[in-house]
Amino acid sequence: MNAMEQVQRLGANLLQLGGRKLGALAAIGVAIFALVGVGGYYLSRPATETLYSGLDRGDVASIGAALHDADIPFDVSPDGTAVAVHYGQTAQARMLLAERGLPHSGNAGYELYDKMGSLGLTSFMQDVTRVRALEGELARTIQSISGIRAARVHVVLPDEGSFRRARQPPSASVVIRASSLDDSHVAGAIRHLVAAAVPGMTIDEVTVLSTDGTVLASGDDAANGAPTKMLDLEKVIDRNVGENIRRTLTPSLGAKNLQVSVTARLNTDTKQTAETIYNPDGRVERSTRTVKETQNQQNSTNSAPTGAAQNLPGAKPPAGDGKNSSEQNDKREELNNFEISSKTVTTSSTGYSIDRLSIAVVINRAAFAAALGDKPAPGEVDKKLAEVEQLVGSAAGVDKARGDSVKVMAVDFVDNARDLEPVPAPGLMEAVMRQSGTLINAGLVLIFTGVVVIFVVRPLTRVLGAPSSALAADDGLPMLDGMGDAPIMLPDSSEVGGSDEMAMGLDALGGDRPSPPQVAAWNEEVSLIDDITSQPRRSPQKRLEQMIEFDEQQAAAVLKQWIHRKEAA
Repeated sequence: MNAMEQVQRLGANLLQLGGRKLGALAAIGVAIFALVGVGGYYLSRPATETLYSGLDRGDVASIGAALHDADIPFDVSPDGTAVAVHYGQTAQARMLLAERGLPHSGNAGYELYDKMGSLGLTSFMQDVTRVRALEGELARTIQSISGIRAARVHVVLPDEGSFRRARQPPSASVVIRASSLDDSHVAGAIRHLVAAAVPGMTIDEVTVLSTDGTVLASGDDAANGAPTKMLDLEKVIDRNVGENIRRTLTPSLGAKNLQVSVTARLNTDTKQTAETIYNPDGRVERSTRTVKETQNQQNSTNSAPTGAAQNLPGAKPPAGDGKNSSEQNDKREELNNFEISSKTVTTSSTGYSIDRLSIAVVINRAAFAAALGDKPAPGEVDKKLAEVEQLVGSAAGVDKARGDSVKVMAVDFVDNARDLEPVPAPGLMEAVMRQSGTLINAGLVLIFTGVVVIFVVRPLTRVLGAPSSALAADDGLPMLDGMGDAPIMLPDSSEVGGSDEMAMGLDALGGDRPSPPQVAAWNEEVSLIDDITSQPRRSPQKRLEQMIEFDEQQAAAVLKQWIHRKEAA
């Protein structure tokens, strides 16, 4: 029998039930579905529901005291930052806590102005409220950064006075509690955030601290935290160079057969170089100066002999014998001024440069020897190590003139020195234990469904599908002799061997003795009657009409037997 025939037979059987019985079956199915759904919902829902999370210990203690006074059961998370109550009591607990102003740890922002009235509000109260609102908004924004669990902001806004000579800049301090161990990488972002949110504030006026008292960033850091930046930059370079070396050697040696260590020394000093370059070939005559000088000089000397005649008055001295000399000098000076072309180059460097690289590579000797063969030559191992060293230098960009050093060695590895194996996937038992709560709830749902089926569905099915004999007995209808609880099945002639018992039974019904084929056909028909009477409960009139329509002769024989019994009585 194929699937289509089974579906057709099922549809025919359902149509024979009648509208009332189909409605009863549908009602039972809906009731079972509703009961199972409601049971699954109540059994699978969580026992508690989170009331508040991200609280500090003071708020947890205050909330616990308030819930205890109100007789509301609660539970605290293992880390002490969340409070949970039983399912369905969340709204009641929150209304109670809101009435008492809990929790206090929430940073209030500009909603502070919603709770303040403008009547009677002084300028001092307005300024304080403004600062509080600004601090609360900044704290909320900082807590939204990944890894920041809590933040507290203090902002100092200077008073604006008309008679102040120097204006004091605004400043701020931020205290954070981070979930990670290295929370210094967000200090710079927090400083920029706070400085941009407050008018007139610079980054140097913002100080960031952690809850353990460590100063993460402040205004007096040299070159805005240059040492920290340099350390982070060295770590990045070490990691990148090491990855390059591993990618180069892994295909030939394997990731587990080598270890790489890189140490970089950087120079992050700010450099400024000014250079002037002159070009002698590109001279230009700027000015010319010419000086000419001529000098003439003549000397003459007359001298007379010394005597008495020179002392006589009115007497002319006699002409003497003198010396004459003359001198002439010519001088010319010429001065030419030339301009030589020059170029001035100023170079400023604010980046970094690598002063030195130190690289150490350790190779597993066993794997290295296995790659060379069973019995490598004595010089082959050293030659291979030299090749590996050259590969390392090329992958890392080693510069011998800079003083970089590379060392490659083959040593025996121990098991503990190898890379950690990846964490295996959870086993079957671990997965079952993780889902134990869900499995228990599912088991309870199945048990509840089984109870409903056993104690509700089966009794209804028995009532609807009661045997026809019992229904007939309940309805007061007479039955044939020997009918009992089982339907009438005429025996086959082969079983009785043609004895007179079957004939007596047929004579009692007022019929003739049937042939063996007729007996077989009658047995088949009576089996069909048994199938009809075994269907869900029908009214007595319907069953009687169906039996008469099925075999009128047999029904007439039964009526005759009833009449004979009544006359005999």
